[in-house]
Amino acid sequence: MKRPLSTILHGLLASSLMLTLAAASQAAQEGATPAEQTLAGTIFKWIHFLIVVALAYWVFAKLLPPYARHNADRISAAISKSTAAKAEAERQLKEAVEKLSRLEQEVMQFREQAKKDAAAEWDRLRHMTQADVHKVGIAAKAEIDAAERAARVELKALAAKLAVDRAESLITGRLTPTLQESMFNNFVHSLQETPN
Repeated sequence: MKRPLSTILHGLLASSLMLTLAAASQAAQEGATPAEQTLAGTIFKWIHFLIVVALAYWVFAKLLPPYARHNADRISAAISKSTAAKAEAERQLKEAVEKLSRLEQEVMQFREQAKKDAAAEWDRLRHMTQADVHKVGIAAKAEIDAAERAARVELKALAAKLAVDRAESLITGRLTPTLQESMFNNFVHSLQETPN
């Protein structure tokens, strides 16, 4: 589409230029009247206007497209870069959302594990305490039994001592010197009768 438009403009420009030159040369040859000269001047002005427009079009047709293309390429690159940045941001957001959902799951798993560990530790401590209580009970019972045996032995010893003391006081109270001499004689006599 660009090709036919520039060809048409070039053709119009060339035609207008030739028409103006022809009108100006004819007017000069015939010695034209002032009205004709103004018509020729007006045509000449229009031709100048068309030439300026054609030059402006040519300048903009040659200079503007590369600038516009460069600007379009720059805008396209910026759009591509922003699209890539948006895709990267969306990817990072998706990863963050996934990590957040996994984090919530991990926190729940940690809580469950902590509850299980606390329950296991509670059971372990309870069993350990029960075992310690049982051991202390056994040790206390053994100590009580030992103290009871010691008390019985001491009680027996005391009872024996008291019995001996009582028997001694009874014997000394009833034992007279004649009775002592008779007991001694019986003892000696029993020794003599026993065979060696």
